[in-house]
Amino acid sequence: MSAKKLIVKLFRLEKYLKVDDFWFKVRDGCFHLVVKPYKTGCRCPKCGRRGKIVRNLSEPRTWRDIRVCGWTVFFHYCPKEIMCQTHGRIQEEIPWADRHARVTYRLEFLVLVYSQLMPQKSAAEVLRLPTSTFSDILHRAIERLRDGHRIRGLKALGVDEVSYKKGHKYVTVVYDLERARVLWVGKGKERKTIDRFFDTQISDYQKKQIQWACCDMSATFIGAIGDHCPNAKLVLDRFHIVKKLNETVDEVRKEEWRKVKGNKDMRKAYKGLRWLIFKHHSKRTGEERQLLEDLRKGNRHIYRACILKDEFDHFWHYKAEWAARRFLQRWGTTALKSRLEPLRKFVFTIRAHTENIVTFISSRLTNAIAEGLNRIIKIVKNRASGFRSVDAFIDLIYLTVGDVDIPAQIPAVFRTL
Repeated sequence: MSAKKLIVKLFRLEKYLKVDDFWFKVRDGCFHLVVKPYKTGCRCPKCGRRGKIVRNLSEPRTWRDIRVCGWTVFFHYCPKEIMCQTHGRIQEEIPWADRHARVTYRLEFLVLVYSQLMPQKSAAEVLRLPTSTFSDILHRAIERLRDGHRIRGLKALGVDEVSYKKGHKYVTVVYDLERARVLWVGKGKERKTIDRFFDTQISDYQKKQIQWACCDMSATFIGAIGDHCPNAKLVLDRFHIVKKLNETVDEVRKEEWRKVKGNKDMRKAYKGLRWLIFKHHSKRTGEERQLLEDLRKGNRHIYRACILKDEFDHFWHYKAEWAARRFLQRWGTTALKSRLEPLRKFVFTIRAHTENIVTFISSRLTNAIAEGLNRIIKIVKNRASGFRSVDAFIDLIYLTVGDVDIPAQIPAVFRTL
């Protein structure tokens, strides 16, 4: 076996290129290969048809490949200009790299996979690439591989916002709740941001096909869904409603805490109540239930707020919408009679959104899938210690939980680790 054939076998270059020459640069740790396409040359990059050679470019192009046995591999080739019957004069297709790329598909694949598994700085060190070069390759690859992607089969829509930087910097994230994937990410959380998704990413026909939509009680998201999705039934997310109720009960506790300022004995008695309030009633221990019962005499305001919070949990177990609607009405009346101002505000909020809350009974739809994806997004953000650029953050969201498996878009022959 000749040295050139050995290199082709060792580097797994069969079926897409041949080696004409090679040399080492020991000082730089580089291995250079002069290559050419294997039986696929002179093809149009747009239609794939063979064309007549017009001329050979005089200057060879260079592509960086993966490291092999500690050597950084570079490909060298002089592309040909061909005359395509359909697209006219054009440079031939390069089978091992994208048309304008300076790295091979194999290196792009490793950049994408490593970015899913570790911080970009660590991945760049593994591949022996400058961090800026690594980020540039990653951004270009994700942008190219997602280019032309279209959303299809969207039936259940979820919308939420995620922070990416200190100082109230947010992105709006749109989810497909059926497939548990991120569809789109946009900078900001204003109405114009979510409108941009509906105006540019899906058609009027697709908007009519959306049957369910789930979001928090943000007027921005509720208004956008109502305007763009005429056939969608809006479900206000259970998680955010429960979170709002917990915050309301905690506000009652804070008010009582402020009333006993300076009384060390009373403050000591209230210590630890915050976690008891947040805990689900079915998860409380006997000691915790007794402590709550002692509040009936010690502080009826906190006790009443806790009992109302526990009673509200029954709403989620109703099977009929009419019964759930009646429960909300009666529970709200009882909460108003408690004369606790935080609870009164919560009741007014619930009554303003009753119809969109009751739809949960028939749909059982929540943003739980979206919250699970948000957890992954936050792991990505924490792993990178935050993102200075929103574009870099969006790239990593698409790469890790997007609706397109981006590494799988690389041709199968180049997907190697």
